[in-house]
Amino acid sequence: MGGPLEGIRVVDFSRVLAGPFCAKTLQDLGAHITKIEPPRGDVSRLAAPINANGVTGYYAQQNAGKRNISIDLNKAGAKEIAYRLCDGADIVVENFRPGTLTSFGFDYESLRARNPRLIYVSISGYGQGGPWRGRMAYAPTVQAEAGFTHHLLRHYGPNLKTPQTDALSHADVYAGMQATIAVLAALQQRQRTGEGQHIDVAMAATLMNMNEHAHMDLNDLDPGDDPAILGATDGSFFVGPNGEQFLSAISLVNTITFTWFLAAMRRPDLADDPRFRNSALRRANLQALKDIVQKWIWTFPDMATVDAQFDEAKIAIGEVRTINHIADSEWADYWDATYRVTDRQGGEYRLPGRPWKFSGAELPSTGAPSEQGEQNVEICRELGFSDAEIEAMQADGSLIGNFTAEMIAMVMAQLEKKQAEYARELQRQEAES
Repeated sequence: MGGPLEGIRVVDFSRVLAGPFCAKTLQDLGAHITKIEPPRGDVSRLAAPINANGVTGYYAQQNAGKRNISIDLNKAGAKEIAYRLCDGADIVVENFRPGTLTSFGFDYESLRARNPRLIYVSISGYGQGGPWRGRMAYAPTVQAEAGFTHHLLRHYGPNLKTPQTDALSHADVYAGMQATIAVLAALQQRQRTGEGQHIDVAMAATLMNMNEHAHMDLNDLDPGDDPAILGATDGSFFVGPNGEQFLSAISLVNTITFTWFLAAMRRPDLADDPRFRNSALRRANLQALKDIVQKWIWTFPDMATVDAQFDEAKIAIGEVRTINHIADSEWADYWDATYRVTDRQGGEYRLPGRPWKFSGAELPSTGAPSEQGEQNVEICRELGFSDAEIEAMQADGSLIGNFTAEMIAMVMAQLEKKQAEYARELQRQEAES
């Protein structure tokens, strides 16, 4: 029994995160992925900490198991390779700036003329058309443009000494996820119509769509002193009986959820405390209220009993764990929440596992991350190129080897040379002093 997408073939033109995340998800579901890299390679191969062969942890997390061919689309031979791959593909994934692949002849309309069943998904900052079509788009900048960063800054307000953006690339990951959903829908439609289609995914629209509180600003709704009853923005941090830091999912300030805390603590009298009679007063006296809850928490022997008491009042709590902490938990063992792949240098990477389980499908194991251009010859032979043609394309630069590794070696050699020069200069200065 194979994965749900067994037999589906994907050509992945994308790099870094949004597109690779989409293709990786399709691969996790059983699809066969061929990643096409340009001569300079996917920039994620240079993410710190650097691996000499270009197989970094960042690269491996999004690309392990994908077969890899590296080509220069400026060359006729390389274009023929890519055309043959796309001719036999069900899906093409790309996340270049709009128009980039058009200049090489690999836009949707060009490929559709050759393969009408092709599903072609483009991920960009602001969409394939419109006034912002040509703008550069990286997760932090799109998050700023799409209201995400403003929402964060407004929430933390004076608690932030300097403006801060989020540490994770939400715009990329969510756009990759939405692209995957759209591809699956297009596959279902193709079952009925026999025709493929072009899917346009905008990171900015994705962020607006996933903002659960967007309705507040879009409709100028004013909750007054009450924070939202739903959402993860106003929970309080507490310390457990044995020093564990944990977070409650709901607000002590909100009029409704305040009563849930009173029920958990068996303290209905606090509703009549003049410091806590309404949300404005609770906000003004929040630290005093938190202190009362904290002292109550410390009356329990352990987190299990604290959790049970909160659970009775329908208040979810979560311990602040490192990712290593949860990865080593009993739950992670049950879920297979991590897996390991080789780093191609004698070591290995531990990576996040899959977010779903299927009762009627067996998901494929993830293969090793490929070096740049590792399957060049193998893929070309499968596409019908002779060994002589492959040798000619290697000679004329249509096929690219592991250029990333060569670049890393060159840069490291230059740095070592500089360090040696600095050391000699320091020795000279010490000798003269």
